[in-house]
Amino acid sequence: MRHGKKVNHLGRKTAHRKAMLANMACSLIEHKRINTTVAKAKALKLFIEPLITKSKAANNQTVEKGTHNRRIVFKNLRDKYAITELFSNVADKVGDRPGGYTRIIKLGNRLGDNADMAMIELVDFNETYAAAAPKAKKTTRRSRSKKVEDAPEVEEAKVEEAKVEKETKTKPTEEKQPEPQEKPEDINTEAKAEEKTDDETEK
Repeated sequence: MRHGKKVNHLGRKTAHRKAMLANMACSLIEHKRINTTVAKAKALKLFIEPLITKSKAANNQTVEKGTHNRRIVFKNLRDKYAITELFSNVADKVGDRPGGYTRIIKLGNRLGDNADMAMIELVDFNETYAAAAPKAKKTTRRSRSKKVEDAPEVEEAKVEEAKVEKETKTKPTEEKQPEPQEKPEDINTEAKAEEKTDDETEK
């Protein structure tokens, strides 16, 4: 059992393992993403993320700190071109990120030996993921306070509308009422009354 053994030796001696991780880290800094096995990608993640933290501008505010951090990173990477890229372009991109600079994406198994393959990349240099992710709307108390401030104005508008409605209801209606038309029954009764008067006069 491997209790308490956190380092994956990757089937190599110490010198070979350090050289391999240094070369992979330089390739990752240069190309921003590389394909490798899952085990090597996890080991590389632990190797390179502390070095990226040392390259951030917040940790190099003075000349002494900047020189010291460059020397520590050079001891691990041993490539001045990779260090120049790391302390300039990469450090500018990851300046606001508090860790988690790399991402491991599994790619399936290799055809030859069926090994688990993965792609490890620098998170801030993947533009497709950044564009696809929708920006979440921040819900703060400020928006609620704005609604509260707008509420009195809305209430005043409602009160004014109610007053206008009351005034229109209280005004007397001056519309002319239509004259009642004579019904056909009334006409028949009048004709009958005239006939009766004619009969009485003849008698």
